[in-house]
Amino acid sequence: MSSLVWRIWLPLAVILVWQGLSSVGLITPLLLPSPLAVGESAVNLIESGEIFGHIAVSLLRVFEGFLLAAIVGVLLGSAIGLWSTFDQTFDWLLQTLKPIPPIGWFPLAVLWFGIGEVSKVFIIFLGAFFPILVNVVAGIRQTDKHYIELARVHEIRFRKFFFQVIVPGALPSILTGLRIGIGFAWTCVVAAELLAAESGVGYLIVDARQTFHADVVIVGMLTIGLLGTLMDLGLRQIESRLVRWKQPFPGVAG
Repeated sequence: MSSLVWRIWLPLAVILVWQGLSSVGLITPLLLPSPLAVGESAVNLIESGEIFGHIAVSLLRVFEGFLLAAIVGVLLGSAIGLWSTFDQTFDWLLQTLKPIPPIGWFPLAVLWFGIGEVSKVFIIFLGAFFPILVNVVAGIRQTDKHYIELARVHEIRFRKFFFQVIVPGALPSILTGLRIGIGFAWTCVVAAELLAAESGVGYLIVDARQTFHADVVIVGMLTIGLLGTLMDLGLRQIESRLVRWKQPFPGVAG
């Protein structure tokens, strides 16, 4: 109960203090508009429908980049986690590339793909890919060795072994990686939409910054935060349904 109270009252208290400081002139509106000004801008963007067009564009970019990252991350992570040959082949390369921030790939993205949609999706893909990959590898390596040994003793075919032993055992870690990945995808969408974009929430933020509309910048930031939170909640619901919690995997001995 106390936790719920804090979650409600703490943000409300921050907003009230923010509004109070703005009202008495202690905060410069050009740098940090009041909550009322931000709310008014949000209402205007909603009533005009402009914000929904930007949201739709960013959602599509995030979906494409995240989906590609999930597919490649799960497949490559599974191979690295299961076979030492893949681990030895790719580990040094991935460890070298992992610290490079997605924004560092801008020049190559433009050279390879131009300034169209592909370069933007590529940047988002990079942001989501490594968290997914790392968690998939960790999940597979942490799978209960008793189940793996049991599967080997019974000489279970690889397909059955993978889907009935490895996937259930690694699923919590895989889903955690997907949740982290979707968060990074939304983080990268603003950077991706720096690449000559003409729409998207990131573009809205950048355009508002250039015209000194800090209220619109804040609306865009809150929009990205809200969308990211909603997608994370969706993945949490999927996780709660899929991971009832580890019980003996059915059919292993079959």
